[in-house]
Amino acid sequence: MSTKDIGRRGMLLGTTASAATMLASSAGAQSQSPSPSTATAPVTAAGGTKPNIVLIVSDDFGWGDAGAYLGGKARGMPTPSLDRMAAEGMMFTSFYAQPSCTPGRAAMQTGRIPNRSGMTTVAFQGQGGGLPAAEWTLASVLKTAGYKTFFTGKWHLGEADYAMPNAHGYDEMKYCGLYHLNAYTYSDPNWFPDMDPKLRAMFERVTKGALSAKAGEPVKEDFKINGQYLDTPDEGVVGIPFFDAYVEKASLDYLDSAGSLGAPFFMSINFMKVHQPNLPAPEFIHKSMAKTKYADSVVENDTRIGRIMDRIRSLGLDKNTYVFWTSDNGAWQDVYPDAGYTPFRGTKGTDREGGSRVPSIAWGPGIKPEGRNDEIVGGLDYMATFAALGGAKIPDNDRAGKPIIFDSYDLSPVLFGTDVSPRKSWFYFTENELTPGAARIGNYKAQFNLRGADGAQTGGLAVDTNLGWKGPDEYVATVPQVFDLWQDPQERYDVFMNNYTEHTWVVVTINTAIHDLMQTYVKYPPRPSQSETYTGPITISDYERFQFVRSELSKDGVEIPLPTGN
Repeated sequence: MSTKDIGRRGMLLGTTASAATMLASSAGAQSQSPSPSTATAPVTAAGGTKPNIVLIVSDDFGWGDAGAYLGGKARGMPTPSLDRMAAEGMMFTSFYAQPSCTPGRAAMQTGRIPNRSGMTTVAFQGQGGGLPAAEWTLASVLKTAGYKTFFTGKWHLGEADYAMPNAHGYDEMKYCGLYHLNAYTYSDPNWFPDMDPKLRAMFERVTKGALSAKAGEPVKEDFKINGQYLDTPDEGVVGIPFFDAYVEKASLDYLDSAGSLGAPFFMSINFMKVHQPNLPAPEFIHKSMAKTKYADSVVENDTRIGRIMDRIRSLGLDKNTYVFWTSDNGAWQDVYPDAGYTPFRGTKGTDREGGSRVPSIAWGPGIKPEGRNDEIVGGLDYMATFAALGGAKIPDNDRAGKPIIFDSYDLSPVLFGTDVSPRKSWFYFTENELTPGAARIGNYKAQFNLRGADGAQTGGLAVDTNLGWKGPDEYVATVPQVFDLWQDPQERYDVFMNNYTEHTWVVVTINTAIHDLMQTYVKYPPRPSQSETYTGPITISDYERFQFVRSELSKDGVEIPLPTGN
């Protein structure tokens, strides 16, 4: 299959089928990983009981924002709670999320690449739809092992009844927010005075506020959310600055009731901070050293996380509870200074490191204090890891009874120092991509989609205002960019082939991994996209190319020969 046949979309360098087969058996650990979603024996803590599991997710939190990641006071915003958590547990430096909110949260909840579940793009109010009912979530899997489950905060996985947390394995959801923060300002004339009144009325009608319900019960709206400094739940309105206080309260109340649950529990706690627009709660205004809205919001987020950790300790739950903290996607540098920091190139919404690499900390019994892990791991791995900790079996079929595949690896051996990470690769996707826009094997990364490369073409960050998020899809025509992420984590020096080095051989292993990934789509077809996106006009040539690619995928997958010559 030639590059002419497949065209610009989804290009990747390849080998012949026979070479791919040969590589699969000869490349060893670098190109091959153990099968995902194989959970080890359950790990139990004090007393031999199943451990409680708490997942705390911040929003758009930059890789370099927390003190443990050389941010904190160095950036004018101390993070003592996260720093303590890192000192008492394990922090990860090569932990990956997805490039934006909805796919990032879908990947964590399902343990599956977002294009498998159809959750590839950000969902807006009024679109309906959401996480398909047939998908498994962390909650629904842990419930098979006897867990009580609880959700609070930002969901962002659709607004249909079947897509709500209480329809996806959560026994209870409290103050669930369905959208990104800007969505709650659309109907506010103070924010958008130029909006057509009819459009404003539509947003007022379709936008749902904070929702609560138990499994099997109708969802109840607790209050509307807007962009004002208002905390009037009795009047039905709470402003963005106060929302995370309700998430914190719901979490603390649930922890206080944990003794009466009669079972181990799983909590999914999702703060709105620090997604823009950052509107810190009144008590946190100018409490950071930098006294900016973003820095104040980081201090607020760290404080609320610290209060949850303190409650776990004070209740004695720390002896049998694991806490995991991370962010849903890479930092949104494009709206600086109301955004996070990362030393990496690119931003949220791109396949660059800055789009997906996020901070992450694991804490709990048996995890060695001051641990640090630099291996490839990610939010996809929570599914298999939590299943191993809780003694749950990873399902073979989806909730509709059809075969399902997971992209999750059990990281419990990493947490307890008994083995290295079983994951050797990471695939990067933005929105409409089926073939990954970039792929990492070991320390080498091949970049196919250059989205976000507008503006400065070289240098550390190489982003320009909004071009990282809204930049056009731009795929390399013949060969990818190749970066050694150990020596060049900022992706500044393409080492595929230049006047001082040549690493064309790297793509052989990377293409083998992509070949294996693409084959899984044949046996396990992706679900239809669950939210709207625009990928440009549909042309006759695109239609013909689609028919050809579909035929090729049903046979042997996609193969493109390596380039020849120097």
